[in-house]
Amino acid sequence: MHVLIVTQYFAPEDAGIPLGLAHGLIEAGHEVRVLTGFPNYPHGRLFDEYRLSWRQRENVQGIDVLRVPLYPDHSQNPARRIANYLSFGASSATARRFAAGADVVYVYATQMTAGFGPWLWRLLGGTPYLLHVQDLWPDSITGSTIGESSGTVRKLTALMEPWLKSVYRHASAVVGIAPSMVDALIERGSAPERTTYVFNWGDEDIAAAREEAMAAARRSADRAATEVVYAGNIGDLQDLPTAVLAAQTLQHDDFRLHLVGDGVAVEALQRLVRERGITNVTFHPGVPREQMPEVYAAADFSLVTLKDLPIFHGTIPSKFQSSMASGVPVITTVQGDLRGIVEEFGVGFTADAENVAALSAAFRRAHELNLSERKSMAARAQTAYRDQFSREAAVSNIENILLQVSARKATS
Repeated sequence: MHVLIVTQYFAPEDAGIPLGLAHGLIEAGHEVRVLTGFPNYPHGRLFDEYRLSWRQRENVQGIDVLRVPLYPDHSQNPARRIANYLSFGASSATARRFAAGADVVYVYATQMTAGFGPWLWRLLGGTPYLLHVQDLWPDSITGSTIGESSGTVRKLTALMEPWLKSVYRHASAVVGIAPSMVDALIERGSAPERTTYVFNWGDEDIAAAREEAMAAARRSADRAATEVVYAGNIGDLQDLPTAVLAAQTLQHDDFRLHLVGDGVAVEALQRLVRERGITNVTFHPGVPREQMPEVYAAADFSLVTLKDLPIFHGTIPSKFQSSMASGVPVITTVQGDLRGIVEEFGVGFTADAENVAALSAAFRRAHELNLSERKSMAARAQTAYRDQFSREAAVSNIENILLQVSARKATS
């Protein structure tokens, strides 16, 4: 096949799914090109080596990439954030010539606006597209702190709903990231026979390097301390105040919580720790991808949290897969599909979201595991990842769907 990947985010940004899919499809013998924006995520500032222009063609890790302009932003300002999303949707739609010759278009829909161009091209008789939905719209906007603070955002997203239904309806395939998301997509107009889920995968390079990092660190395997690591965006939706207060209940039990990353909620969390006199919570700045093996090497458990919002019941944060691939069991407050997966496969502990007592109890259960029990849980995590969440399995599933879409185009 000739596959065009449309994604707002791509390397050198941290966008493991579209990059991994591109490499996987190329390894399988397909031709791949990528339509994306100028890199500015996650800080909303254009990367130093780039300057905005109408078009920039480049080779990224052996992949033919065309960049189109967008408004760089990742702030909490509603107008600027919406401008970021809409600008990429509009400018990518002008690159129809770059899409010419593709058998199928794969849309990585972290923002649904990435689907605007492929949707428009399809209406004009162009190439069929597969929509890979990462976040439900408009819920992920109206349910965020941006949407809560802006009536304009809520009105704009309400106006988008008819368009979203059209995007689902005209897609040749729609892929969600969890079973509950598939149910929601069907309710919103996606055809049941063309809608399925494929679990995202984790960063397997990090997992492979973790063993070396652990050996280099020579961690004591029989120490009593429990190290829990949260690594990622520290925002309002991650509900980390609950985690900090839960950790406080174990601050005299050789239990430590490490928060690695940055975001809009860091200062408020640091103030909470100071005001409460919490001694077992440590803040660390965000680290580049190549240092993540050291982060996971220092972890006994990985913390995966989100507020209890309906949109998150069909969400599986990427840190879950990366933790599993690294053999790090998880402690999660994410309700819905993720809670069910953790409990089904026995790869960690679960707690109700936004509930300090429940998360404290989960922390204590993790802390009280002996060394043999921790090793067994870590082994289950890696086995479950390999069987259910690996890059190989996911790319194979997506490739098969793309082949089906391409075959339907050839016979239509």
